[in-house]
Amino acid sequence: MATGFYNVPKAVNEPVKTYAPKSKERKELLAMYKKMYAEKVDIPLYIGSEEIRTGNTREINPPHDNKHHVGKYHTAEKKHIELAIETALEARKKWSKMPWESRAAIFLKAADLLAGPYRAKMNAATMIAQSKNVMQAEIDAACELIDFFRFNVQFMTEIYQNQPISSPGIWNRMQYRALEGFIYAITPFNFTSICANLSAAPVMMGNVTVWKPARTQVYSAKVIMDLFKEAGLPDGVINMVTGDSAMITETILNHKDFTGIHFTGSTGVFNSFWDEIGTNVRKGVYRSYPRIVGETGGKDFIWMHPSANAEQVATAMSRGAFEYQGQKCSAASRAYIPKSKWNAVKKHVEAEMKSMKMGSPEDTTNFINAVIDKRAFDKLSNFIDDAKRDPEAEVIIGGNYDDSKGYFIEPTIILAKKPDYKTMQIELFGPILTVYVYEDKDWKDILVTLDKTSPYALTGAIFSADRYAIDYATEALEGAAGNFYINDKPTGAVVGQQPFGGARGSGTNDKAGSVWNLLRWVSNRTIKETFVAPTDYKYPFLEE
Repeated sequence: MATGFYNVPKAVNEPVKTYAPKSKERKELLAMYKKMYAEKVDIPLYIGSEEIRTGNTREINPPHDNKHHVGKYHTAEKKHIELAIETALEARKKWSKMPWESRAAIFLKAADLLAGPYRAKMNAATMIAQSKNVMQAEIDAACELIDFFRFNVQFMTEIYQNQPISSPGIWNRMQYRALEGFIYAITPFNFTSICANLSAAPVMMGNVTVWKPARTQVYSAKVIMDLFKEAGLPDGVINMVTGDSAMITETILNHKDFTGIHFTGSTGVFNSFWDEIGTNVRKGVYRSYPRIVGETGGKDFIWMHPSANAEQVATAMSRGAFEYQGQKCSAASRAYIPKSKWNAVKKHVEAEMKSMKMGSPEDTTNFINAVIDKRAFDKLSNFIDDAKRDPEAEVIIGGNYDDSKGYFIEPTIILAKKPDYKTMQIELFGPILTVYVYEDKDWKDILVTLDKTSPYALTGAIFSADRYAIDYATEALEGAAGNFYINDKPTGAVVGQQPFGGARGSGTNDKAGSVWNLLRWVSNRTIKETFVAPTDYKYPFLEE
């Protein structure tokens, strides 16, 4: 029973460790990496209190050493998915009634555990199975996830504190209830933090989830489940299942108690969910209209005005396009550079790219690691080969690839001879940046072209030293990006600072790690209590 209105610890962003040579954190992380790399992990399904090993397993191979085996994970049958749903619904009976401060305490504890004893383990798992270098793992798997937990607790209290006014003799209250049913969380490989947040954000508001991580992220997903368990999350509140995506999704979306989907992935897959959910709504399958929350694709841009600094733009291209091999929803994938600045930009970015080392994350001098799997490698190498043959494009920097040991794609820049070249439009999700050089006088027209070229609207960056040009471009590109950057690269959103999400073909723009996202996971009930109720129907205007 609550006996007070509680203030939660004020959320602040977790400091990013440097992992400098001879630092304590670097020594600890690399030791953990070596240890986990030599082990053979066996990852079950997590359903309620049970760890289920079906015997139907898949190998886990590091993308940068694809013949090395670090373990296996078990895959589910339909009966396991049905069990996960039943378990979640049973857990909801107590979890949805738990005082909010108790739910908050669990995730605040998870944040502190991750900031301390779980940090090296979470980062190492991300480095091994998702091929992230030390810094990319630190800012994602550690700092961003810690921020999600702490800031979401703060945002939750802000929601609960938002209450209606009351008139004399009346007390009006707003109750923020959990949704009636269970949530389906489907998460991508590229951000460990997103994977935990998509399953945990609805849970913080009293909901329960069935979570399906990407097959290439299962290793760090196991560490997430270990973290939740040690933090005190009750059994059955989050149930982790792996296996055939089509079977799992069909089973879940056709259940009457399905009440929402929290998704990050491809636009095509997200569109298919809308189709199936819409069909089931018409059939009367569900108790209520499901919440559909998703962040999908991107074709993120960098636009340079003739007044901008060439070295700043080149560095934004290098970092924005090639950090984590371009496998970020926010990664710069197309750039528009004025002709007068192109040579200077090209010279600087070429020098930067030539200095980038590529290889295993264990070698901390490597800026570039492997792309996630064979499918991604084949797709990206095919686009590079097509550009080499196409008279409408030219591979001007990079363009090499090799999968003999790992799935390595060299950072590549394609020069497009027309602004609607296919790699200016299609999401590639890899270390490939396409550049179009425009005539300086056409800088306003190219903004119109930029806005119309891609169906996406996730992130974008503009560079200019001219404030009039900045204001003009900001207005012209109002709908082109949900996260818009002025004189900075289009990646690196920080929880609490740049709420993340886009519209158009990039999703529902519900801004993960914000009050707006958490609001999607509650069902409001207005309560009006009258202290002395009337005893006569007549109003004063009825008197003679």
